[in-house]
Amino acid sequence: MNEFNSRNNPLSPPPRLLPVLQKVKTAYLVWFKYYQIIPKAHRHTLGQQIDTLWIEIIKTLAAATFIPKQEKFPYVRLAIQKVDTLKVLLMILWEAGSLQNEHYISLSIMIEEIGKNLGGWSGQLEKQNSPTSPSGKTGKE
Repeated sequence: MNEFNSRNNPLSPPPRLLPVLQKVKTAYLVWFKYYQIIPKAHRHTLGQQIDTLWIEIIKTLAAATFIPKQEKFPYVRLAIQKVDTLKVLLMILWEAGSLQNEHYISLSIMIEEIGKNLGGWSGQLEKQNSPTSPSGKTGKE
């Protein structure tokens, strides 16, 4: 039997995501593997909070993907704040001995890359939303 969706069309490949959202998705899948082996004492407390933050970051970036360019900036800034919080909570989890060194390092590298991407996106949006015209004049001259 062939795979078909509800409209009897052949299933197409999944839609392409923004590169930063793809990186977040990939990092979340890595986190989720580690989350399963965190000691029970932290899995249902700090681990759950970290997992929730990952989901919130994904939701925030997915929302930013589909709104007009001039409305994206607050979403990207919120995602940056959540990523910064995620860094701190993962550090606490690691320092508490509930996240192995290798796992902490691999997640930190991915999160650092995500942070750089979000910072670049934020800077780009800030420039595009500034009152300065492309010619460098503010219009007040």
